Amino acid sequence: MVVLATLTACNPYQYYEGTGIHDTTAAEVAGGWENVEGTRVLLHEDGTALFEKLDGQDFDFDDGWRLSGKGTWQLTDDDGGQVVRLALTARTRVESRSPSPATDTSSPEPPSTYAWSFYVDRDQHDELKLFFFYGDPDIGNTYVMTREAGS
Repeated sequence: MVVLATLTACNPYQYYEGTGIHDTTAAEVAGGWENVEGTRVLLHEDGTALFEKLDGQDFDFDDGWRLSGKGTWQLTDDDGGQVVRLALTARTRVESRSPSPATDTSSPEPPSTYAWSFYVDRDQHDELKLFFFYGDPDIGNTYVMTREAGS
């Protein structure tokens, strides 16, 4: 009984180690990315980036803020696979994912700088996609960015 309780208490997403992708180049990652919620990220080949309405990662997603601004990016390769690391260095705008009541003061102040780690993966057509986990890690929700149309 104790072993079963221990096994069911652990979720594989909480200890995710990567996609195993190691063959992506920075030139392949550069360009425009978007998701269904209106987020846009432009990764320039020189390592600079523009962010529009990018949500927080992990538990920060629950705070509901969406950041826009300028920053940097780099493609790294860890044992588990490649990761695109984004850093917002100059915030230009903050939006809320969903309207909160004017009396709600429980939400923390959105950060003026922030860092994300997007896992690099490929879909069934071998097209790149970038994703991170959001919310409770036991649930395994993924925030997926795909190549922007025409990019």
